Amino acid sequence: MATATHPPGTAPVKPEFLLSSVYRPAADDDAAEGATSHVGNTTSTGPTIDGEPNQGGRKKLSKEQKKAQRGANKGRRFGKVRDELELCWRVANGAMCEYGAECRFTHDIPSYLAAKPRDIRLPPASSLATAPPFVFTDDTDQPAAEGDLSSLNFGTTCPCFEEAGECRLGLKCRFLGAHARKDENGVLTLVTDEEKKSRIALTNSELNQVSAEALKLLRQRKYPRPITDAYLKELEIANQASTEGKDAPAGEGEKEDTIESGAQSAETAITKRAGEATDQTDTPDVPTRFSEKKRLHWSGKTYLAPLTTVGNLPFRRLCVSLGADITCGEMGLATSFLTASREEWSLVRRHPSETTFGVQLAGSKPSTMVPTAEILGREFAGGIDFVDINCGCPIDLVFRTGSGSALLDAPAKLGKIIAGMSRALGEIPVTVKLRTGVKDGRNTSHKLMPRLSSEWGVGCITLHGRTRQQRYTKLADWGYIKQCVDAVRAREADEGLPPVPIFGGGDCFSSSDYWSNVDSTGVDGIMIGRGALIKPWIFTEVKERREWDISSRERLELVRKYAEFGLTHFGTDTAGVNTTRRYLCEALSFNYRYVPIGLLERLPGRINDRAPAFKGRDELETLLASPNSQDWVKISEMFLGPAPETWSFTPKHKSNAYGEEAQG
Repeated sequence: MATATHPPGTAPVKPEFLLSSVYRPAADDDAAEGATSHVGNTTSTGPTIDGEPNQGGRKKLSKEQKKAQRGANKGRRFGKVRDELELCWRVANGAMCEYGAECRFTHDIPSYLAAKPRDIRLPPASSLATAPPFVFTDDTDQPAAEGDLSSLNFGTTCPCFEEAGECRLGLKCRFLGAHARKDENGVLTLVTDEEKKSRIALTNSELNQVSAEALKLLRQRKYPRPITDAYLKELEIANQASTEGKDAPAGEGEKEDTIESGAQSAETAITKRAGEATDQTDTPDVPTRFSEKKRLHWSGKTYLAPLTTVGNLPFRRLCVSLGADITCGEMGLATSFLTASREEWSLVRRHPSETTFGVQLAGSKPSTMVPTAEILGREFAGGIDFVDINCGCPIDLVFRTGSGSALLDAPAKLGKIIAGMSRALGEIPVTVKLRTGVKDGRNTSHKLMPRLSSEWGVGCITLHGRTRQQRYTKLADWGYIKQCVDAVRAREADEGLPPVPIFGGGDCFSSSDYWSNVDSTGVDGIMIGRGALIKPWIFTEVKERREWDISSRERLELVRKYAEFGLTHFGTDTAGVNTTRRYLCEALSFNYRYVPIGLLERLPGRINDRAPAFKGRDELETLLASPNSQDWVKISEMFLGPAPETWSFTPKHKSNAYGEEAQG
């Protein structure tokens, strides 16, 4: 068999699968992480800038327009797609609306059903095929004779109803035919499976749903924070005392010592626990000591990295089904939690299948990080296993505020944050995710990491093997990760401390990558990010210590499962269906980069290899490898029905903007 000659850094695809010598544009993972805005690079049908339509091409922007578009992918506008005639959700569930005629939504059920789009049919896994149309179904549509019910498909199944025995969207559900019937009086009624509802409600109901009362108190700035108030007061007193004791301004080293001593003195103070009423001044508790914290026994476990946008609950649930043991929610901003942002609080939602789940926080000050931790610990004491501090996010929007990887150069501030959060969270451990350093050639983590475990008592440390400046331009430095692990273990041995779990990260894309790096560096495991986005089944590979030549049909089954998980999370109404579609396309914008290992001349595949134009072993495999975002939308339509005419998808990666809607 002939062997193709490939330039260095390209995927070694066998000659019989090559389409041409043309190589695909390299995926810009920096753009996907949020560094690049796509505003100004779209056609006239794309987004507007400051309310003015973008006329296409590289239009010169004013200073104000440039300022407005700074940040993470601000050109990606995803407005909610709703029904043309919106039914009141109370009426949709058979209840009375207290607003009556003043309600801004319609209460006219027959008119709503007449205008409602036709039911979607979620095809079963058994109907999937590797040849067009890829989903084969029998025409089981059974519309009622009455015209008002012509939108119903009684042959469909509703993911929410199948999972919980009822559908929370009621008549608004796009799978309504699965749980609606006409009674003897000709009235359309909703069906509930009481047996299933009582049997599986606890195993499938999402956890960590913040109460309306808590959000109200946060908006009014009345949420009680006794631990935070005491801690910040102690820091203030300690800093004042140290300042008064000095005749001259302190140098940089002296400043750090002063701040750290303040953190240590605050950690030894007596405060009330968050769960007590604020007027119980006669029953204070001693803060939880590090030895009383929950120990994290994570050695040998697989860990899905917190991933902004794409690391949502449906994706995490998919990875858990494929072998992920530890999951963490998307990075949340402490300031947004404190201002009662519903979007931010939704990031802490957890599915019961996530057996070990954490929340990741980003912030730059004890005055925001500590109260957020206290509220999380109070609201979700049994629903969060750890809280992770983000010391690795490289994007400008976060770095410029002193958050993310900026904390690597501010160890004194980080020490204060950890000490306060640790106290506020009680027995819930604090973990830290960091990079090797901020600037290229100036690694600092080998100095910081031993302090994290011995001085500040973090429960787990995760080190991504790149600096902030490197982003994804170079391979992860696993040699330096080993140096950091050795430094931590030496400090722990000197001080007689129990070892904390240390996870590495960077470029892990196969079982052989995983285990060779674990063996060579001494880490307890590897946090997997991009590798899981491109091939979520990497957790199965790691668990079974093999490379899985997954078939195209098996991959399509995973797409179907993601769609099902998305519908049960985001909802089965029109808005929920298209939110699921958006995040499914986000996932496909990474999945397409997988080059099936059966097409490669040598194994394992490498995450940074640039793929040539190739065809798959069947038509479905070729479709799943398409870099055209319009094909991702077509794949979504197999499970979510036709996309609305007004809906379009703009990828996070600039190089993936292959469809017409993203040219320019």
